[in-house]
Amino acid sequence: MPARPATTPGEVPELLLEVAAVAHAADGVRALTLRHPDGAPLPGYAPGSHVVLTCGDRRNAYSLTGEGAPGEAYRISVLLRPDGRGGSAFVHGLAVGDRLAVSWPRSAFAPVATARHHVLVAGGIGITPMLSHARAAVRWGRSFELVYGHRPGAGAHREEVAAVCGERLTVHESTPGMLDAVAAVLADRPIGTHVYVCGPAPLIDFVERTAEELGWPAERVHAERFSADLDPGEPFTAHLSRSGVRVPVPPGVSLLAALEGAGVAVPSTCRQGVCGECRVAVVSGRPLHRDLYLSEAERSAGDAVMCCVSRSLDDHLGLDL
Repeated sequence: MPARPATTPGEVPELLLEVAAVAHAADGVRALTLRHPDGAPLPGYAPGSHVVLTCGDRRNAYSLTGEGAPGEAYRISVLLRPDGRGGSAFVHGLAVGDRLAVSWPRSAFAPVATARHHVLVAGGIGITPMLSHARAAVRWGRSFELVYGHRPGAGAHREEVAAVCGERLTVHESTPGMLDAVAAVLADRPIGTHVYVCGPAPLIDFVERTAEELGWPAERVHAERFSADLDPGEPFTAHLSRSGVRVPVPPGVSLLAALEGAGVAVPSTCRQGVCGECRVAVVSGRPLHRDLYLSEAERSAGDAVMCCVSRSLDDHLGLDL
């Protein structure tokens, strides 16, 4: 049977996993294989899913690079960010045999099974969820292609990606070449194609803008953004239903920070939309979800928001606070 989850004080299901292997994926990129210490099979997951690792006093989300079959080990690849908050440094300090708490996989970037064709666009470390997509596409015989851009000599999993994709892979080591290739692909693919992009914010913005200009329906364009790349957002007001207090949330200020500034305490840990600790119930208004925690069903329900990163689609958002 699959490994049973433990629960944190916040009732977030977790697995206690062991580092089974460590490998060099590219300059500054470390690949880890995680298994259950007792050899128990791990839960399967949708391609493009991520797990949340407890990295000391932080919790960070990392994409899984496997195809998602039940029972297989979990594999992640992490870019060391010297100017980051310590999560990547923690992962780069792990050794074989170390154990850590890992959340069950969560799907926020899954492929659309009914798509006629899948265009995968990856920039830099954004290759990680795309490797998962590509593996699953090969397994299930789905039509796909992958456009991968990275700095010279910095292509994580380059040989592995080539082995999985074969002739369906194109690689570019210059930004102009990458953008020209993406634009050409978006201008010449059949109706029913879906595009998926992960990487730096400028690449995602380019794909979304180009697709819109070419008439792609918004529901056929899917992006996985790094948490640090969130835009400032529009201003709105949080209405606290229990106290009647109104808290303005200006652009560039998170809902969590605005609440704290108003003297309203909300539990929080990662402040990147990955751990679920700052979940708050919504009683009115439409949340603008920008987290990596809620499932698609939970987002559609619109009755909760991760206040560390998410905002509001309306000029007010009623919270159960």
